[in-house]
Formats: sequence, structure tokens, C-alpha cells
Amino acid sequence: MSSGIRVWPGDPSVLGASWDGKGVGFALFSEHAERVELCLFDPSGEHETARVALPEYTDMIWHGYFPDLRAGQLYGYRVHGPYEPERGHRFNPHKLLVDPYAKGLVGQASVAPANFGYLRGDPREDLAMDTRDNARWMPKCQVVDTAFTWGDDRPPRHAWDETILYELHLRGFTMRFPGLPDPVRGTFAGMSAPSVIEYLQALGVTAVELMPIHAFADEPHVVEAGLTNYWGYNSYAFFAPEPRYSAHHGLAELKTLVQLLHDAGLEVILDVVYNHTAEGDHLGPTLSFRGIDNASYYKLAPDAPRFYVDYTGCGNALNLSHPMVLRMVTDSLRYWVQEMHVDGFRFDLATTLARESGAFHPHAGFLDALTQDPVLARVKLIAEPWDVGAGGYQLGAFPPGWSEWNDQYRDEVRRFWRGDEGVAAVYATRLAGSADIFDRKGRRPWAGVNFVTSHDGFTLRDLVTYERKHNEANREGCRDGTDNNISWNCGVEGPSDEPAVRELRARQQRNFLATLMLSQGIPMLTAGDELGRSQRGNNNAYCQDDETSWLDWSAPDHALLAFVRQLVRLRRDHVVLHRRRFFHGERIPGAEVADIVWLTPEGTEKTAADWEVPYARYLCCLIHGEAGEHHLTARGVPQPDDSFLLMMNAGDEAVSASLPPSPGPAGWELVFDTAAPEDGAGAVAQGQPYAVAPHSFVLLTSALRREAGAR
Repeated sequence: MSSGIRVWPGDPSVLGASWDGKGVGFALFSEHAERVELCLFDPSGEHETARVALPEYTDMIWHGYFPDLRAGQLYGYRVHGPYEPERGHRFNPHKLLVDPYAKGLVGQASVAPANFGYLRGDPREDLAMDTRDNARWMPKCQVVDTAFTWGDDRPPRHAWDETILYELHLRGFTMRFPGLPDPVRGTFAGMSAPSVIEYLQALGVTAVELMPIHAFADEPHVVEAGLTNYWGYNSYAFFAPEPRYSAHHGLAELKTLVQLLHDAGLEVILDVVYNHTAEGDHLGPTLSFRGIDNASYYKLAPDAPRFYVDYTGCGNALNLSHPMVLRMVTDSLRYWVQEMHVDGFRFDLATTLARESGAFHPHAGFLDALTQDPVLARVKLIAEPWDVGAGGYQLGAFPPGWSEWNDQYRDEVRRFWRGDEGVAAVYATRLAGSADIFDRKGRRPWAGVNFVTSHDGFTLRDLVTYERKHNEANREGCRDGTDNNISWNCGVEGPSDEPAVRELRARQQRNFLATLMLSQGIPMLTAGDELGRSQRGNNNAYCQDDETSWLDWSAPDHALLAFVRQLVRLRRDHVVLHRRRFFHGERIPGAEVADIVWLTPEGTEKTAADWEVPYARYLCCLIHGEAGEHHLTARGVPQPDDSFLLMMNAGDEAVSASLPPSPGPAGWELVFDTAAPEDGAGAVAQGQPYAVAPHSFVLLTSALRREAGAR
């Protein structure tokens, strides 16, 4: 296809499509390609107007500069080379491919048969090349002008110990949010609405963790079931926002969201998926990397390169051992920090990213690259520290500077409040920051991200309503999703009209939330848990882009929301509740008290024998305000924080708890009792035991800080 378009050699150092105000440079890495064609499309994306071979090949990069092209141009690539799956090569010039560095996309990737590089249904499986042109079913890359007026935008840079994460799905959060115009629901523009941001501010969290917003595709089996990939953990373009989330089809919409969240004091953390791509296993579609240079981009089976090494359960794994693939990932991360102003990342299945020769290594090339990078080393890095491969569970093994999702916290907190025997001691360790996991090499309590629920699994309301998953709507015969929910339905499976059951479920939700916000480490709240959101027992709603997953704002649990706001304020106001150092139960230098003391119901300090009692379901700890973490007065003079007494009863019987002497002269005051939320704060009778109700969390305080300030 002739074009008559002028093309010059260009620059191989800048990958992707780069508009410089005069023309557009294109550069694409492919080690094994024989020829690369740039395909240009009209503004509709329906008609291919020209194909031009990139004229230069330098250091494995194909490149050219087009002085007659402008920002907004739609394009894709066709890459020529051998189609030899047995040798790991899957070049197919009949397939239009997405630029790995594309910063904008128009349209969606479909599961049309032509989007597969092989002839589906052929008895030779993937060995027979499909020669149909697939351009009409592929999204088109767009040359973008990245110019944006950021003004005085500055990242909030909340300290790690002050961070409170709020995990949300942008589409699900805004689809039913009251007052939004229909065209912006489910989009970056909808998330930017003043009422949405005001809600987040009032909640008090410090960081919004957005579930994947990189462009992603639906899996063939999901589409065949009449569903879609809702969660988005199936990326195929690591620089481009998902087109479905854009109301106005431009980067400015997303940049405006980041800017407005920053103005509100909120950091933006992206949940990113660099461990695998949407191209799946050897029978998956050809969308980008597979057709550009399959043998470089993916980890292939050493003895059978037709097949992929799969540590992710998703069919493939990106080959970060290849320097150009590692460069692509780090370039992507830097782009989102420098160009899009995001504040950090949560890495899905991060163990896969840190595998060297098949095994996890704390000094893998990827981890070392981020540690030494002057841009990436200063943002928040959060690992999901596992994958599904051998040796994939690596909680606590990531290097200093990283934080990690702590699933052991989730499980032990659930077990304790379910009333399991023999978990009180490990629950106490989790509450105190999981020093047994993270206290090494100078790591601090914020090395662990504490969570009771996340996008994956039951919502908080469902955790106290169901003991079995109810995933029928996923159309997989309920084989999907975990069976290990560690949940308790309070005696009835599913919704109940019994007042006693409903009250107990409400109390249990308060217990979980109080535990989360009063534990050392970084708390992560899942969006909607503060409203009492239910997914009707579906614990794997990855394919439910409907009312199952969307937050219902029509009937929120106002009392629960008020309680969460109280907890967040409490945590933010008291540094002793988000310490910079681990508790060790040691005496504080210059003081007569220990940082934390665990007490029996009689008010005495627990002994080693007390910790061994398997049926114990009551825990009490005294956190001293003089525990080495101080507030500063207006004059910069350190003063102690308040002290707190936490009493937790997961048993079926009330506990008469003797209160220890109050560290402050005003005595103990009630902050909250989850069994009597309507009572509110107030003085507690001194010298008298406190009746801790079954399945309840009681918090008392002794106001050292106010007394010190008064003096």
C-alpha cells in the first residue's frame, strides 16, 4: 500500500510515538523481526490509509520520523518475521498490533476469531497461521499531545505511617453515585466530580488505590459466557488508560482527576499488572507483544518454546529478564509518575516480577532497578507478595522500602472474630504490626498493608452474612473463587430479618473495622465496606460489571459510615495508633512504663502461660501514650500522646474486665463500645470492672496529652 508520506530516519532512543510539535517519531523494539510496517488510519479508525516500512533498525529498535504527521493520528503496527511457534516465534503481518508504548487508544480489543494469530479450530491448534486481516476488530493507537497545565500541583506525600488506603474500582464507585450526569458515570470525569471528592475527604482516607486503569481486554471464556472483565487485571497496554473509563477520550481527563485529588490532599496509587498480559497462553489472541517479538517479551518453556512459563495462572508471564522488557516496565512506571503525577503503585502478583531463573530473589533485576531509580524510589511501592508458581508465597521477603499486602493479618483477624480457638496470640501479633514478619533490616510497621477485605473475596457485610460463596452469576458452576472464606454468618446463611442476627452482624462489622484502624501498619479499607455493601455472597465478582459490583448509594448504612469516619479521625489524631516503630513490650527509656502491655481479665500482665490457653477469646492491651512516639506542641516541644486500652471479646459470654490504673489523672473514658454504639463517649466508673459484651470491641482512653497541654 503506497503512501507518498515523507519519512526520515528518526531517533531510536525514544520508544513509542512522540509528537514534538513538528512531526511524529516512531520507535519499536523487536529483536527478531525482519520488517516493521507503520499502519495509518483515518480519524474514524475504520480505514487504513497508508502502510510505511520503518526505514531504520538500530540496536534492535525499528524507527522513523514522519514530518507530515500530527498529534491525534491513529496508527498500529504490522510486524514481519517467521511464524514458527515451535521456536517461539509468532510473527504474523496479517495482524494489526498495538504499540507497547501507545499512550492513547481508540476502541476496544475484541475476541473476534481474526484477532488470533493461528487458525482456531484447526487440528494443528496454534501451528496453523491465520491470514485474515484483523484491523477492524482492533483498537487503534493514537499519537497524543501530553501538554497539560498542572499549575502548582504537588504530590501530598503523606508519610508511610500516616497513610490510610482506600481501594476502589473507578467504574463501580461512580456508576450509581447520586447526582452525576449519565455520560460521566463510570469515568475519570465522574470520579472528578466535586461531590465524589468531597465524600473521600469526609471519609478521611489519605490515598485512593485505583484498581487497574491500564487498557485491558476481556478474556475469551468470559465473553463466551456473556460477561465482561470488570476488575481489569488483564492489561495489554501499560502506558494507555482504559478507553472505557474516559468520557472525553483524552489524557487531560485523567490528569484533571489526579490534580483534583491532590488538591484534596489525596494520593493516587495505581494497581498495576506487569506480571502477565491479556494475550494469555499459546491459544490466546495476538494483540501486541506476541506479534512484535514473542520470544523476547515472554518467558517461554526452555525445552518447548511453543509454550509459556506461567507463574500467574493467566497463561503467560512477562520476561523481565530481558533488558528491553524491563525497560518497558520501568519506562511505564516513570511515565505514570512524571507525566501523570501518580504517587505510587500496588503490584499485582509481584513475586512474578522478582523471579530470576525461575525463583524469587530479593535482588532481582526489577527490584534493584526500582530501588536505584531516582524517580521510582521516592514513590510508594506496594507488593502483592505472592503468585501461583512454586515458591511464590514471599510475604516479608521484599526489600526495605517496599510495603506488602499482609494476607496473614486478614486471615488471623477473621479467625479471631469468628471465635476460633488458639489464635489469640497470633492475632495480638498482627494487631501490633506483625513484627515477626517485617521487623528486619530496619523495616518499619508500614511494611505491612493490613486488610480484612479487598476487591478479591467477600465484602465486609458478606463476611458476616455468608459462610459459602454464591458465585452462580459467574457461570462457572461455582468452581471459581476461594472456598476458604474464614467467615461466620452469625447463624443464618444469607440475609435475615431476625433482629438478633442483624444486630450481631452489625456489631461484627464494627469489630473488624475497629481492629483494622487501630492496628499498627497501613490500613486498607475496601470501598463500600463503610456503607454496608453486599455482593450477595459472590466472592469473585471479577466479571460482574453490574449492580453486583457497583456501589449502591441509595440506602447506605449511615451509622456504620459515621463509625468509620470516627475511627479514621481517631487514627489520624493519635500518633500512638500509627507508630513509626514496632512494639516490643519493652520499658521506655526515661519512663516507668512499657510501650504495650497485654492484660488478663483481672487486669494483671499476661504471663507466658496465659498466652498458651487455647480457648482464650478475650484480649486486652494497654498502649501507653509515652511509648516513644510524641506529638509536638506549637512551640515544637514534645508531649506524650493519650494512652489507650483496647478490650476485645470474641467469645459467646461477657467478660468482667478489671481496669488497670489510669495513666492520666482524669481516669478512663469510653471512646466506643461496639456492643453499644449509641452510648457514645464518656467517663467510666473508676475502680469498677467493665462488662465487655460477647463479640465486642471496647476502646478506652486516658487523656495524657490534654493534661500535658493544660500544664
